[in-house]
Amino acid sequence: MSTTAKTGPDKTPPTGDERELGAAGAQLSTAPADEAPHLPSLGVLGWARWFWRQLTSMRVALLLLLLLSLGAIPGSLIPQEGIDATKVEDFRTRHDVLAPLYDKLGLFHVYSSVWFSAIYILLFISLIGCIIPRTWQFVGQLRGRPPGAPRRLTRLPAYTTWRTEAAPEQVREAALALLNKRRFRAHLAGDAVAAEKGYLREVGNLAFHIALIVMLIAFAWGQLFKYEGNKLVLEGDGFSNTLTQYDDFKSGNLFTQDDLDPFSFTLKDFHGTYEATGPNRGTPRVYEAKVTYSEGAYGKEKATTIKVNEPLEIDGSKVYLVSHGYAPVVTVRDAQGKVVMDREAVALLPLDANVTSSGAIKVMDGYRNAKGEKEQLGFNAFFLPTYGGKGSAMYSTFPALLNPMLALSAYHGDLGVDAGIPQSVYQLDRTNMKEFKDSDGELFKKQLRVGQTMTLPNGAGSVTFDGVQEWAGFQVTQQPGSVWALGGAVVAIFGLAGSLFIQRRRVWVRAVPGADGVTVVEMAGLGRSESAKVPEELGDLAEALYARAPGAPDPEPGSDPASDRPDTSDSPGSPAGSDPAAPSAERAEKK
Repeated sequence: MSTTAKTGPDKTPPTGDERELGAAGAQLSTAPADEAPHLPSLGVLGWARWFWRQLTSMRVALLLLLLLSLGAIPGSLIPQEGIDATKVEDFRTRHDVLAPLYDKLGLFHVYSSVWFSAIYILLFISLIGCIIPRTWQFVGQLRGRPPGAPRRLTRLPAYTTWRTEAAPEQVREAALALLNKRRFRAHLAGDAVAAEKGYLREVGNLAFHIALIVMLIAFAWGQLFKYEGNKLVLEGDGFSNTLTQYDDFKSGNLFTQDDLDPFSFTLKDFHGTYEATGPNRGTPRVYEAKVTYSEGAYGKEKATTIKVNEPLEIDGSKVYLVSHGYAPVVTVRDAQGKVVMDREAVALLPLDANVTSSGAIKVMDGYRNAKGEKEQLGFNAFFLPTYGGKGSAMYSTFPALLNPMLALSAYHGDLGVDAGIPQSVYQLDRTNMKEFKDSDGELFKKQLRVGQTMTLPNGAGSVTFDGVQEWAGFQVTQQPGSVWALGGAVVAIFGLAGSLFIQRRRVWVRAVPGADGVTVVEMAGLGRSESAKVPEELGDLAEALYARAPGAPDPEPGSDPASDRPDTSDSPGSPAGSDPAAPSAERAEKK
């Protein structure tokens, strides 16, 4: 991404070194160069260009990323309508002042609010505006050739030289073959070989930014079209993927009922085993639900097993096994002995790891009291799959059904279900309910084992604990774009690694006849940034080339060694009589 904005045609004049290096010192990346601002009036078009360059600059992209991160914080701290509408209503009830303000700011639906969407879209545009020109520039670099050698190689950060009796053409051909073997892009350019390597750095950089765009699109698509619902299913009961079948359901803003995949399944059996001894006593060992399912309205029925983290996948939907519990089976009779609830399984919600469960049993229709009047019955239910025995605490000691016990407390009156106000099936609204009293005038309650019956006071009826059924909780989800998001994340990781650990560098090998007819070989390297790897690599290349073009004998006394090196008036040079030993990493100077 660009780091500064260009506001006019004026550019920073090149430095002396840049003039010396020419095209060889051109940028080793596709990032736009720093440019000086243009102070005169810009006009409408100029301001538009200025705004576009600011939007696609690195500082603005980082600022947008920061704002996006900060904007997501309220979505984690404040209840969201798309996640839990009940908590949002509770918040509004308890905070009369803050709730209207949060509504105006869109804090109850942060991720679909105007301001969050604006940040998201601006970041998206910023990335695209950065990637497109850099991609075209990089394609142009790939189609071109590495630039020719600068006039004075001694000005480059890594440099080495020696004399050889091999002909200049032979040295250049050997250098070209060596560089091609080392996977450089190399070609002959005049009296030198020009080579470049490390294009994967820019490929990784572009791949990282493109992957970010893919991830943004995938996340946005997933949030707009996703859905997630939960359903508690008793053994023997089934589920059809329609909105009315869910216990709770939430979806993205663009979701419609037509997006639901048509399928159904039936819970045949839930099987769970637990550690019986040791420090992990009660920990699940086997946790699976055996189901039969069918796709579409007339699909063939198939059998499968759903396990934790092994969901059932149907088209784009996944069915996860997320919870398990027990449903006591009860029979309720009225004062005349008429059965008003016949062996009905009532699901209770677990409270702890040992599946101590609580809930409510509601008899809404058909009940008449001892006077023949219509009433409704309600029972607060407390279930222990493994009761510790008389005198023990009212908590289960093990999650399996080893010693089941059901504790009930009885009420009669109006349950409030006919008032049109939604209420939880697991809680008893006692506003218009009266307690059944025992002989001491206290709330009538009793503990029941399987097969036992609780007779209500004054001949009001009875409740029989017939047995226990198991239930399983399933979560059905569809998250479009998740595969694309995962792929983008993987590509982003590899792209970032490539852009960080691969260095783009250029190498030149010049071979020309010296004043005494002996070939003078010069090698130089240039990296995108200061790095010890460039001199080291140049030293390795020089050693390999030296083996093919070995050094010449020392010049005769009285000769000027500096005259053998073309265009090196500004270079340090070597003292007279220096030893032209094989070049190494130590002789590849880093200036």
